[in-house]
Amino acid sequence: MEIWTAFLFGLLGSFHCVGMCGPIVLALPSQQPTKLTYFLSRIVYNFGRVITYSLMGIIIGFIGQSISLAGYQNYLSVSMGILILIMVLIPTGYLNKIFPFVPFDKFTSIIKKYWGKLFGKSKISSLFLIGILNGFLPCGFVYIALAGAASTGSIFNSWLYMVLFGIGTIPIMLVTSFAGKLISSNLKSTFNKLIPIGGVVLAVLIILRGLSLGIPYISPKISVEKSTGEQKVECCHPADSTKK
Repeated sequence: MEIWTAFLFGLLGSFHCVGMCGPIVLALPSQQPTKLTYFLSRIVYNFGRVITYSLMGIIIGFIGQSISLAGYQNYLSVSMGILILIMVLIPTGYLNKIFPFVPFDKFTSIIKKYWGKLFGKSKISSLFLIGILNGFLPCGFVYIALAGAASTGSIFNSWLYMVLFGIGTIPIMLVTSFAGKLISSNLKSTFNKLIPIGGVVLAVLIILRGLSLGIPYISPKISVEKSTGEQKVECCHPADSTKK
């Protein structure tokens, strides 16, 4: 169930993207002959971001699946849920003191260096590469999504989680491309306040799933066969248990 929350989280939290990446979107090369090609070029840019998120999903999914096959899926889910709560509830200033982001700053500088070359071009391929690089920018919103993806316990589910998350951010980013100035600061502020709420809800769902309380759909009973590492998930009642 938490896989499909990725799209809603991306959609509802995408106003955060407007604040962080909105200036980038508005500054994208726009020498396009028609509105249709302009629209398609922005789709290509956003597709580049989704590609990066999906690659991140595969990498974090490999880690999550390794932990799951070792029989620690429940611990992984609870840990990721707690991590999301920490990222959502602790002010950014304190997080930066606890986890220095110097390596990320250097990485961001490298991205900006390549951006300088790509922004001078109006080719579709340049917009695609800008989108790919944009996806690598340090962002707490994306980190929360990655924590949720890791908790799924499989490479495919983690990949799907990040794809849905990326797709969820596209509608608002497209609106920003065409009418970014029409989105009021009050509206952005309102939705930015909803992000922590969405993060807490996501964290609670992930933690409940990890606790394996036997609650249908929300916290199904999960057992692991030690010999194969396979999980048995009782979605509704014992008779409907399925292997995962």
